[in-house]
Amino acid sequence: MHTTERLEHALDLASRTGYDIRHEWFGGSGGGGCVLRGRKLLLIDLALGPADQLEQVVDALRHDPESLKLPMPHELRDLLSLRKIA
Repeated sequence: MHTTERLEHALDLASRTGYDIRHEWFGGSGGGGCVLRGRKLLLIDLALGPADQLEQVVDALRHDPESLKLPMPHELRDLLSLRKIA
């Protein structure tokens, strides 16, 4: 599965998990998941490429236990189970 396909699946999962998804220009220095006024919000930085956008979505989903309860492609489940090494 290509990165753009994984990104599409991850965004679909985020939507099904209850995130409002907004694509905004942050110049490569913003984005990610948060809760604002009790609503889940996922901000995707349009300045980033697909791989970095995918990491933003996956990072938000990793912190949301509801996401693992939903059906998803096994490639996406594998990404969610990996821990980012800093």
